[in-house]
Amino acid sequence: MYEVLTMGEPMGLLAAEEEKQLKDVSRFTRYICGAEVNFCIGLARLGHIPAYVSRIGKDPFGQHIREYLGDSGIAEDYLWTDDTYLTGMQLKAKNAKGDPEVINYRHDTAFAHFKPEDLAKINWDGVRHVHLTGIPAALSMNCLTATEMLMGMAHARNVRISFDPNLRPALWPDKAEMVTIINSLAQNADIVLPGINEGDILTGSRQPEKIADFYLERGVKTVVVKLGAEGAYVKTAHEKGFVVPGYPVKKVVDTVGAGDGFAVGVVSALLEDEPLFDAVQRGAAIGALAVMSAGDNEGLPDRETLTEYMRKLH
Repeated sequence: MYEVLTMGEPMGLLAAEEEKQLKDVSRFTRYICGAEVNFCIGLARLGHIPAYVSRIGKDPFGQHIREYLGDSGIAEDYLWTDDTYLTGMQLKAKNAKGDPEVINYRHDTAFAHFKPEDLAKINWDGVRHVHLTGIPAALSMNCLTATEMLMGMAHARNVRISFDPNLRPALWPDKAEMVTIINSLAQNADIVLPGINEGDILTGSRQPEKIADFYLERGVKTVVVKLGAEGAYVKTAHEKGFVVPGYPVKKVVDTVGAGDGFAVGVVSALLEDEPLFDAVQRGAAIGALAVMSAGDNEGLPDRETLTEYMRKLH
């Protein structure tokens, strides 16, 4: 039985092996990517069983994704195959410092044509948590409708919802629409996980407490503002805010996937009934491990690696 549901677009990823502009790169390594894919893989490595709700094409990337997810221990009951549209893909540059250049090919993909009515096929027995991001809402009206429906279905069953804004401005027609829709979705979640820069865009403030208060005033129960290397600021509807320190990183290899790893830590610990401080601390640890590896999810740890890393540094 799976405990967690998430929904998003899995993509084939070609990551550059050379530190050049993408137009000049001749060698790439194949991975799979997608914020929700990373989340699922991270949970599975810690011994949890997530179910992934999505749609892929009948093409080599789609076939590889299905096999990889199955081999990773992720339930594929709701991973549907589209006979008409293709799986999305991404090119990612290799950078020594900072965020890498990323080019997405996700217009008119199989997932963009997701059918919201397929959500009626979900078996909710045993589901304790739904994790969503703001990415699907940017891809098509179908995906936005499905996100809203999945949130409504979870609420009707008293299933906890976490929401990571995961802003992708390039996917939206304009900033104002992005902010309006993302904040509308966020206020329907129990836990919101914005980064400090996302908080600035979405609330107009870079002060962690003001970002938290913005969502708490709209009915969210818990807000965790990610502060990068400094850790995270946490505030709930019933407790004063507090800071959870971050973990030192010896060398940043790839920043993509750090936020997804953070969500893995928080959600996995809450599923194990750990206190909120400990859950956020685990999130910070997994986020740190994620940036020290190439690929979007290769650095997400198994239980033994995570325990040893946290033991050494705290």
